[in-house]
Amino acid sequence: MNRLTNKRVLLGVTGGIAAYKSADLVRRLQDDGADVRVVMTRSAQEFITPLTMQALSNHPVHLDLLDTETESVMGHIELARWADVVLVAPATADFIARLTAGHGDDLLTTICLAAECGVIIAPAMNQAMWAKPSTQQNTQLLKQRGVSLLEPDVGLQACGETGAGRLMDVPEIVTALASQFRTASLAGCHVVITAGPTREAIDPVRYISNHSSGKQGYALALAAIEAGARVTLISGPTNINAPDRATVVAVQSADEMLKAVMSSISDADIFIGVAAVADYKPVSVENQKIKKSGASTLTLDLVQNQDILKTVASLENSPFTVGFAAETENVIEYARTKLTAKNLDMIIANNVADTSIGFNSDHNETTIITRNLSGTTEAQQPKMSKENLSRKLIELIAEQIAEA
Repeated sequence: MNRLTNKRVLLGVTGGIAAYKSADLVRRLQDDGADVRVVMTRSAQEFITPLTMQALSNHPVHLDLLDTETESVMGHIELARWADVVLVAPATADFIARLTAGHGDDLLTTICLAAECGVIIAPAMNQAMWAKPSTQQNTQLLKQRGVSLLEPDVGLQACGETGAGRLMDVPEIVTALASQFRTASLAGCHVVITAGPTREAIDPVRYISNHSSGKQGYALALAAIEAGARVTLISGPTNINAPDRATVVAVQSADEMLKAVMSSISDADIFIGVAAVADYKPVSVENQKIKKSGASTLTLDLVQNQDILKTVASLENSPFTVGFAAETENVIEYARTKLTAKNLDMIIANNVADTSIGFNSDHNETTIITRNLSGTTEAQQPKMSKENLSRKLIELIAEQIAEA
């Protein structure tokens, strides 16, 4: 099974002889399911051409900090937001020193500074350079700041010397990278997640629905799987491939979703209601297509659907229940009200009126409101990919459960 399916890897290549191995690394990452983009420093281009990396990655290679042709589309901030992980392989002594000092004088260092996701460096250099106290101190400082280090191997180097400094073998880099996405924070837990829209039939060809794409719910399902959970994903109609190892239940209407949830909830430890469930449905569904009449208006009688989130939270032995508040105004105020009214443990508020973080966007910007013994806490999350947000949410949920 591909360990990096749906993962976005931003590969940074710096200027050392080991840069030639980055070509193999791109292919190995892709073979493991990753979508790979490449950033090269100027010195890296002396060892391997951008054309080679473009041909292997099937994407343009990013080279310059200020590129008038691409800045508005995918500049350093957009690249940082796009990535699930930034991997710098090989990482030279010079790059490590500049990253430690907080420099942002080229595209790659700027991306590392802007990244909300994990940053991993795989050093490669002469054994004497690696052994220098300055290099060792720099790597230790980076580790303290949360940067992951893939220790170089010992062996014969291009200069003819033998010692520590060779780039870690490519298959081992891929394995180490994949392990970054796997935790045991929800090991043994059953997580039930709803995603996507519902469709409430009017007649055989028409229905009431909404703009939900299902992207956030599916990303949460994948993050829960990475955390070791058994996941049941109950999904309305979407165009997204379901994550591997999730039990997927496809539904159409709110009633079908409610039935599927109640069939799965008995042994659930966590319920995350991400789906944009229709609040109302037609009182009756016509057996035949409604035809145009002479009237210029058509009146539909609607009735409220049962609130799935509130129903789950009201169960005698309810799971840890998380809701989403997709609002267009008074976002935080409405979210706080829902948290209390529906007796939720956590709610994630976001402004779907902002199309850059709305239903069909790949990004989200949220406020997480959590209820605990001391009241409620609120934590704002900056704009980031829905995949990265999902991992943050899963870890936060795991912490809350561990403290309960």
